[in-house]
Amino acid sequence: MRRWAKLGPASLLILAALGCPRPRPQPVGPEPELRIGLAIERREVALGGDGELFLTDDGNGQPVGHIPAGTTWTVVADSGALRVEPPDGTRSEPHRGISAVNVTEGRFAMVNGRRYRGRINVIRGTGGLTVMNRVPVESYVAGVVAGEIGARRPDEAAAVLSQAIVSRTFALRNRGRWEVLGFDAWADVRDQVYQGVAGETPAAWDAVRRTAGQVVRYRGELIDAYFHSTCGYRTAPAEEGFKTARPRPYLRAVSDASGGGHYYCDISPRFRWRAEWDGQKLRAILSRTLPAVMNVGGDGLQRIANVEVSRTTKSGRVGELRIVFEHGDVRVPGPDARAVLRPEADRQLLSAAFQLYVTTAGGEVTRLIAAGAGAGHGVGLCQWGAIGRARAGQDYRRILATYYPGTSLDRLY
Repeated sequence: MRRWAKLGPASLLILAALGCPRPRPQPVGPEPELRIGLAIERREVALGGDGELFLTDDGNGQPVGHIPAGTTWTVVADSGALRVEPPDGTRSEPHRGISAVNVTEGRFAMVNGRRYRGRINVIRGTGGLTVMNRVPVESYVAGVVAGEIGARRPDEAAAVLSQAIVSRTFALRNRGRWEVLGFDAWADVRDQVYQGVAGETPAAWDAVRRTAGQVVRYRGELIDAYFHSTCGYRTAPAEEGFKTARPRPYLRAVSDASGGGHYYCDISPRFRWRAEWDGQKLRAILSRTLPAVMNVGGDGLQRIANVEVSRTTKSGRVGELRIVFEHGDVRVPGPDARAVLRPEADRQLLSAAFQLYVTTAGGEVTRLIAAGAGAGHGVGLCQWGAIGRARAGQDYRRILATYYPGTSLDRLY
């Protein structure tokens, strides 16, 4: 990570005389709208609402029809366009896209039985139907927060406020990331898990209202607001958590120590963990993961002679994992270690903060144990650490300033 030289008073005076520009806070504006991708390449979609739903052509705004409350119509992909089918089996004229909105107060549009605020857009793409929810940022955050931070006690409210600001910042920072697909964010773990109205809770809405429009900035720019479940003892700098990430001054290793040998996140159920493989299971896992991640042959995998952590990072995580075979070895970069050394074929290792204990017989690994700490990539806000800090009386401003050092809180709208 780049080290910045400390400027003395004389240097500061020179910079001031030269008129060194300072970042200016952006003006407060209207609340933005987000386009959340609910599905792509679908052959059909069920549309309805718990109030009357009005449909219009997405291109010219002309009426297409209206769906009575409690009734479901089907949108189907058809010959480069889409058509709307009421229950009576008739079909609308072809459209490139339609927009659906529920205009009854306190009622919502529904997609495949799930309720959403804002508007629903269904567009005919090359591979089928693309479905998105156009929703104001605050409503989106209300549908995200509870799913990301979980149900929390009153004395943990500062953690929920922190999560609301982080989720808002993350969404706005990454707005347009999936423009090639026609939306801003996925409604799943590729961005943040968004469940629409079903994901909202009173505590989430309280956090959204109390932090309305607030975002985290570094030198006037929205930050990359990464967050994770449990750091285990210390967060990781961005370049340790992601292979292609560049160092960021506000995403550096931060201790989660709370004093007396304890950590703020030690209340997490994933604070310490253990995974174990026998020789047969290890071979089966690596035969699947190494070809996918490292482009190494799987079917003809040689006997596994050893597995070791060959390099650790400054934050104490795995920097390189070395898998030794009968003839030769493979070196796995730290950010890929969780995907390669899986406890189960469908589940990544909880974190890259682990130590290995190996048992061999006849030159082959017969047992491997990973003893680890924390869950997630370790970069940015530690959610369980934020909960622990909230219990200790820290407010959300202090929590965010700790996990994103050098940043500021600003009101965007």
